[in-house]
Amino acid sequence: MAFTHLHVHTEYSLLDGSNKIKEYVKRLKELGMDSGAITDHGVMFGVIDFYKEAKAQGIKPILGCEVYVAPNSRFDKELTGGEERYHHLVLLAENNTGYANLMKIVSRGFTEGYYYKPRVDMEVLQTYHEGIIALSACLAGEVQRYITKGLYEEAKKCALKYEACFGKGNYFLELQDHGIPEQKTVNQALFRMSKELMIPLVATNDIHYTYAEDAESHDLLLCLQTGKKVTDTDRMRYDGGQYYVKSEMEMRTLFPYAQEAIDNTARIADRCNVDIEFGVTKLPKFEVPAGYDSWSYLNKLCFDGLAERYSKDDGTLAEKLRYELDVIKTMGYVDYFLIVWDFINWARNHNIPVGPGRGSAAGSIVSYCLHITNIDPIRYSLLFERFLNPERVSMPDIDIDFCYERRQEVIDYVGEKYGQDKVVQIVTFGTLAAKGVIRDVARVLDLPYNFADSISKMIPNEQNITLERALELNPELRKLYEQDEQVHYLIDMCKRLEGLPRHTSMHAAGVVICQKPADEFVPLSRGSDGSITTQFTMTTIEELGLLKMDFLGLRTLTVIKNAVKNIEKTNGIFIDVDHINFDDKKVLSSLGTGKTDGVFQLESQGMKNFMKELKPQSLEDVIAGISLYRPGPMDFIPSYIKGKNNPNQVTYATPQLEHILQPTYGCIVYQEQVMQIVRDLGGYTMGRSDLVRRAMSKKKAYVMEQERKNFVHGNEQEGVPGCASNGIAPEIAEKIYGTMMDFAKYAFNKSHAACYAVVSYQTAYLKYYYPVEFMAALLTSVIDNSTKVSEYIMTCKSMGIEILPPDINEGEAGFSVSGNAIRYALTAIKNVGRPVIDAIVKEREEHGSYVSLKDFMERTSEYDVNKRAIEHFIKAGAFDSFGATRKQLMSVYSQILDSIQHGKKSTMQGQMSLFDIVSEEDKEELEIKMPNVGEYTKELLLSFEKEVLGFYVSGHPMEEYQSLWNKYITAKTSDFYLNDETGVIALSDGSTATIGGMIMDKKIKYTKHDKIMAFLTVEDLVGSVEVIVFPNNYEKYSYKLAEEGKVFIQGRVSAEDERDGKLICEKITSFDELPRKVWLKFANVEEYTKREQELFAAIAESEGKDSIIIYLEDTKQIKQLPPNRNIHADSAVLDVLRAMLGQDSVRVVC
Repeated sequence: MAFTHLHVHTEYSLLDGSNKIKEYVKRLKELGMDSGAITDHGVMFGVIDFYKEAKAQGIKPILGCEVYVAPNSRFDKELTGGEERYHHLVLLAENNTGYANLMKIVSRGFTEGYYYKPRVDMEVLQTYHEGIIALSACLAGEVQRYITKGLYEEAKKCALKYEACFGKGNYFLELQDHGIPEQKTVNQALFRMSKELMIPLVATNDIHYTYAEDAESHDLLLCLQTGKKVTDTDRMRYDGGQYYVKSEMEMRTLFPYAQEAIDNTARIADRCNVDIEFGVTKLPKFEVPAGYDSWSYLNKLCFDGLAERYSKDDGTLAEKLRYELDVIKTMGYVDYFLIVWDFINWARNHNIPVGPGRGSAAGSIVSYCLHITNIDPIRYSLLFERFLNPERVSMPDIDIDFCYERRQEVIDYVGEKYGQDKVVQIVTFGTLAAKGVIRDVARVLDLPYNFADSISKMIPNEQNITLERALELNPELRKLYEQDEQVHYLIDMCKRLEGLPRHTSMHAAGVVICQKPADEFVPLSRGSDGSITTQFTMTTIEELGLLKMDFLGLRTLTVIKNAVKNIEKTNGIFIDVDHINFDDKKVLSSLGTGKTDGVFQLESQGMKNFMKELKPQSLEDVIAGISLYRPGPMDFIPSYIKGKNNPNQVTYATPQLEHILQPTYGCIVYQEQVMQIVRDLGGYTMGRSDLVRRAMSKKKAYVMEQERKNFVHGNEQEGVPGCASNGIAPEIAEKIYGTMMDFAKYAFNKSHAACYAVVSYQTAYLKYYYPVEFMAALLTSVIDNSTKVSEYIMTCKSMGIEILPPDINEGEAGFSVSGNAIRYALTAIKNVGRPVIDAIVKEREEHGSYVSLKDFMERTSEYDVNKRAIEHFIKAGAFDSFGATRKQLMSVYSQILDSIQHGKKSTMQGQMSLFDIVSEEDKEELEIKMPNVGEYTKELLLSFEKEVLGFYVSGHPMEEYQSLWNKYITAKTSDFYLNDETGVIALSDGSTATIGGMIMDKKIKYTKHDKIMAFLTVEDLVGSVEVIVFPNNYEKYSYKLAEEGKVFIQGRVSAEDERDGKLICEKITSFDELPRKVWLKFANVEEYTKREQELFAAIAESEGKDSIIIYLEDTKQIKQLPPNRNIHADSAVLDVLRAMLGQDSVRVVC
């Protein structure tokens, strides 16, 4: 007899198993085994990966799970504590019924029994026991626990309970021996029990890693899971190093007294036969109106749409539509299109913004006629075969963008229509990636942070980089690895853990729609927010033939929706962004200025520069721009721009290329162009041309070389005429094919770029014609992202749009339009919740503006507006319209609130106050008067705004220094922030940068050698960044590090993975060290002479290095005052000068 491992934890026993599936299967083969199991803790995450890999390697896969069984009911919480909350039990699927039941059992653990772990109970096991073989598990099994407590009779009862549940011959007592003393006792008792109860034995090894030498790296993994260090004594361990994939001989040597238990593993393996079906679609049925079937209803919808979209069609497009419909019918996707049409139609009918399309679906005239997409595939030469063709059998993939605020409503609708148990979201796995695993393992090994950071930074920023690849690419890292023992050990340990899944999360957009309850097709899990997800990833879902949809939330659609609302409110007109002029030269010219902040896809600095070069003249140019501005295609940008600027100089290798490449000035930019070249020049079918495109993009060398011959010379057997049949010389055809191969690996899907270009243009249109309304909507969309708010406020100022403080009588929940300015959002005020703001705005809309602080307090007393909220409204400037200063309001608000509450209390008790019995005139006398206390200083007003809004609104302490700041900085603080799209910062690690700003926070730390270093938070006009000042520089510059001091800091950029960057300080210069000039404008010499003494008195108290220049407007004369009249040009003295001479008569320059 042979031996089969039946108790196996893979990498999917998250942070507990380091046994990688591919290595495990390979090891089984090396050991001469013909079968093996997967039994991860409580989950089935890895069963499909294991099934496919085992089948591919000729190993029989046994699918199972080590479940957690609750002591009583799975619904009970905390009847017992610690390990007694659940017991372990190994379940193996004997057949397809057993596999289906195993999915149900594992799903119930998450959907009904989750408490610390996904727990099931005897009720679940009895309901779904058919087709399942159970093993009593490890020392944590219920039978074993009774034995270790000395309760042998209870253990027997327990064993009989499980045998009764699963049936005679389907329950086995499990022997294990990892050198743990308790196992000897337990095994003796199990041996005895087996004889007494006639329950068979089975021998297993509790596998957690693949090879014996993996014990060390697995121990590090356990430390990662539990947040411990290897040096910690009180931590989880798997002692003894025995949890690896052992050979049959090792297992037989371990259990000389129980050879039958070894043989039983093979008997169980023989019994287990599960076949999983791949590639057969399991679409839900769409309910159509009476009198139709799915096919006739889809035809009706499409031809209705054709009449609407192409009213002047001469029959050509109707023919194309029939062709597409026939392909859809042949491939079995009729219901798929109806399902997608239905929820998009529902969204549009409920005023939920839907994107124009995304991906290759935009190439389908069926999609366009059904209003699934909103971009004309004929006008923009988009190809249906790039989306769907009979020669490439795969599920169509229609991804849809919805307004991100209302995306969930669409998902809820789908859930209601098809049944909540049939609609679930999809799991994803976060993995231990190359850079991250270095930091994680170094932390566990208690290695210095700087050491780990330096090693991690040596790993190139390449997508999906591995440590092995990093050692190949970086000679410095390789040298360290070879010469430094500590680095060698660290990297070796990391290599063993690299790529392991570390946690689950929910896919941002993926949703599965099933024809039956989801747990009949996939096991279910639970997300961190409690929502139910699949246990299989998106690719596995598709392989199993299930309908997967991407419901994406696109913030830009929400911006467009809110901008259109703002325009309707302020201008009384409704803009239908789907029917604007997409060839407006003014809008296209605005893109060419590079001022594209807020314009979808065109916001990055690189894209702004590219737009300046490109100067788009049509939407086609924008489509090409989005496609070209990526690594790889960027190399073709100069050729594209040269061709665009000089179209007459563009040449083509053969005239047949001209109609394909003319729109892109002779460059291959899109995947669709590759398909058209292969079809038109080589005579390929459209379906086959897509297969060539795929082979090129996936770098399938053999296929590409085979197709090269076919393309150049033709292949009569396969029905490919080749270029030769079109009179194209072989050397020219070879050259064209070579160019295609170079570009195909980078080429972009034009359908996708076209959809995005439409959204880019729509945002550019709104920004150009309605800048205030658009920017208000844009600011609202990023209200929770202080960095973006700062950036867009700067953009508004550069556009000449004023930002007004929040106002209780004008403001709304979001940023709103106030004339030609933008009013700050009321919800941006800290410690005031959205429901309170909504109630305040509703009260104002129903009963008129608030006329005073007391009126506001009386009318909102029911809305939980407490003292702190009122204080924050005052500090933010929201009550400025009441005609009192913020200092006055702060002096009396508490008193007014107390009197209102006292009055309410008296009324409730039926008492009358003096206020109730006096005349109206006397009432005014009794009102709480505003004290004559003036206003706070400008600095204090600004600091209050910053405190309650997170921003300066009515000004900025740095404003007076903006020209100086612009002159000396090389980077803004926003350049240190992670880019949402690229995941990296704008500056490169180790580069030199100079920032300028105010020191907002300073933390002092002492090094091991008792030297002082500092961590500063430096804020400029757009954000803040952390600056590290090491002891040497702290000693040199500590006197310049006063809080709120304004300084320039030159230093080295420190960029880390998935974190904002920092600056390592090398030099500090205070703003005061750099002299500025203050220009004062007078109408003529008479006015200056008349006001000279008044001027000298105003500046007498200010001393500094900044000189004063007098400018006479009539004669254009200039005079510099002597050095003894120099000032320190801070906001205090500048405010005095502006009050005296006027805002426009005072200007500060460097």
